[in-house]
Amino acid sequence: MNVLKFGGSSVANAATIEKVIHIIENQSSTTPLYVVVSAMGGITDLLLQAGEEASNNNEAYKQTLATIEQRHFDAIKELIPITSQSAIISKVKTELNALESLCEGVFLLSELSEKTASVISSFGEMLSSYIISEAAKVKGLDIVLKDSRDLIVKTVNSKVSIDYKETNQRIKEFASVTKHKVCLFPGFVARTQDGEPTTLGRGGSDFTAAILAAAIDANELQIWTDVSGMYTANPKLVKQAKPVAHISYHEAMELSHFGAKVIYPPTIHPVLDKNIPIVIKNTFEPEVKGTLITREVSDREKPVTGISHIDNISIISLEGSGMVGIPGFSKRLFETLFLNNINVILITQASSEHSICLAIEASEASKAKTVLDTTFEFEIAKKRLDPVKIENKAAIVALVGDNMYSHQGLSGKMFSTLGKNNVNIRAIAQGASEKNISVVIEEKDIKKALNTLHERFFEVKTKQLNLFITGVGNVGSKLLEQLDQQKKYLKDKLRLKIRVVGMSNSRKMIFDEGGIALDQWEKELANGEKADAKAFFEKAKEMNLRNSIFVDNTANPDIAKIYKYYLAESMAVVTCNKIACADEYNNYEELKNLSRKFNASFLYETNVGAGLPIIDTLNNLIASGDNIHKIQAVLSGSLNFVFNNYKEGVTFHDIVKQAQQEGYTEPDPKIDLSGVDVARKILILARESGKIMELEDIENDSFLPADSLETNNVEDFFTSLTGNESHFKSILGEANAKDSRLKYVAQYEDGTAKVGLQFIPADHPFYNLEGSDNIVLFYTDRYPKQPLIVKGAGAGADVTASGIFADIIRIGKK
Repeated sequence: MNVLKFGGSSVANAATIEKVIHIIENQSSTTPLYVVVSAMGGITDLLLQAGEEASNNNEAYKQTLATIEQRHFDAIKELIPITSQSAIISKVKTELNALESLCEGVFLLSELSEKTASVISSFGEMLSSYIISEAAKVKGLDIVLKDSRDLIVKTVNSKVSIDYKETNQRIKEFASVTKHKVCLFPGFVARTQDGEPTTLGRGGSDFTAAILAAAIDANELQIWTDVSGMYTANPKLVKQAKPVAHISYHEAMELSHFGAKVIYPPTIHPVLDKNIPIVIKNTFEPEVKGTLITREVSDREKPVTGISHIDNISIISLEGSGMVGIPGFSKRLFETLFLNNINVILITQASSEHSICLAIEASEASKAKTVLDTTFEFEIAKKRLDPVKIENKAAIVALVGDNMYSHQGLSGKMFSTLGKNNVNIRAIAQGASEKNISVVIEEKDIKKALNTLHERFFEVKTKQLNLFITGVGNVGSKLLEQLDQQKKYLKDKLRLKIRVVGMSNSRKMIFDEGGIALDQWEKELANGEKADAKAFFEKAKEMNLRNSIFVDNTANPDIAKIYKYYLAESMAVVTCNKIACADEYNNYEELKNLSRKFNASFLYETNVGAGLPIIDTLNNLIASGDNIHKIQAVLSGSLNFVFNNYKEGVTFHDIVKQAQQEGYTEPDPKIDLSGVDVARKILILARESGKIMELEDIENDSFLPADSLETNNVEDFFTSLTGNESHFKSILGEANAKDSRLKYVAQYEDGTAKVGLQFIPADHPFYNLEGSDNIVLFYTDRYPKQPLIVKGAGAGADVTASGIFADIIRIGKK
């Protein structure tokens, strides 16, 4: 004989009940069945809501009862032929009238006792089981309905303790006399030893089924729900979670205790001693095997079986010298909680015995503080103990697996994985068997923690990066194009999955945790909300996703000012915006320190040389012990483009305009032509070399006339270039007379730096630098005469985007 239990989602309406009856019909053709059903999905919540509304003198309870009635009547009308509906509706109406009378009493007394709440909440199972039994009879099933309250006896003053001696005797007596192929029972409901109606607590229908299965020595207990078994993590929070084919009783108990919703924790105990297999099945996909739960599992590959969690947790902390070496202190603590019916979920205590930390349900936190402060009133008054501290909005995350004890370093992997994503661990608990490693974290970090751990322990080394991109102009749009183009390569070759989850330009911003479609981002962004840099950060913080990276493709100083907020939340920052790293040294150093403190990468390779590995090369030289003596460089692709193409018959204005249109310059070309951009770049290289230096310390020998430097907008700047054409032609003429080429050169040597236009002779390494290329010469201890040279394209949206892309990948491979 098998025992089948169907949850609320499986009997939510007529359509799902039809599926349930079909499953029962198929199985009962080969073996007798005991079937346990829950209330229709959501009905128990409505029943409790009606009770609460009535106790608060809120007449809305009547509408709630009307909703409950309509749900059941709708099911009857769809499941039962119209000629047979009258008697069934009459029976259901009688039960609903009794429910209404109960709620009226609660309304008049303005009081809802625990006993009355149990009676009210029991109506859901009683009604659903009756309707299902009648619908099954219509299908011709040999079925009988038995009230579970006649069989299951709960001990007085207990939430889930069963009087198994009397219960088993009653069940066996019933089994000995019934001859029907299918026996249907309402789950959740029971009676006390005094004969009073009661319940087994939320999820108690599973428990009902397990009690029945153990009593009759069933071949198998099947739990039918709306998911295909127990998952490696909650599939509603972790999209990559997968069903586990086979787990042990102990693993199932650990997972169910720590929040796996598919099975009620006490369910396993009655069947464990009898070694009755449990199968978790999906009512809506009955052909799927689901999860098998047995005593032992021999075909296990991974050490971790699943990751689970409990939310709505509060932490109780007791500290003080009055605890140290005092026999019986823990006894007083736990006895107080026991006598007040407060369940302790997790315990951890320092070896010094100076503090102890407990995790309990948040709903019991206030009560726990009151009773513990009373128990230890003397010690608190004498300053031997601090008053009990309560921390709310916490959660417990647990790794579970029978094979964990045989694998070294699991705890370290768990803690480091969480730490890298700024998930703070408040407490840790691990048994000597190492079948469960539990940590207490902030409730807001649950989703990030579960996804991060699942990625670490279950996924095929595929790391997901979540990008928040601001700036989708020339560079930003090219970056998005490259991300879309390379997504298959990244997944197949580098095991990286990159999603753009936030995007902003100067006008609009959008967010999508599932990932913004990169082939239609422009349309989506056009319909986004109003852009705001601070609000963009707040949303990224609120989304709290693992492996988050903020990407700045702008030249906006206001955006550069908020990098520190991202880094302080352990979100990496990748930027081509030079303003932050060329800001006051203290601000630059703060960003570097925040990056180290919060383990958040701060990468800005494209600040110097676009996609060229200039900063990376410099850092590698220094990290390997080399010393930088001198840096000479042409660092402006835009200026190199301008002077390489400026010649007789062409105006300086037209060449600068072309450079702007082809994306070589900043949006305001004066930043490039004034030398400020180059000065920022050599400043960054000097700082990376270890020199404390400010922008004003750099000598800037500008070639622009004063009136060009004094313009206030781009249009006026271009006008000034036209008016000063003779000035630029004279510079060009001097270069031609010296058989030299014009290059804007940056130099750092002996702690000083300068930038300016130079006449480069034919024998110089800079002479043949073409197009928008950059070149950097590093003179070091190892390269004293023949410098280390980095050379290549140093401007343009494509190469800058590729440099940003490279920084993103560098973070992903960490």
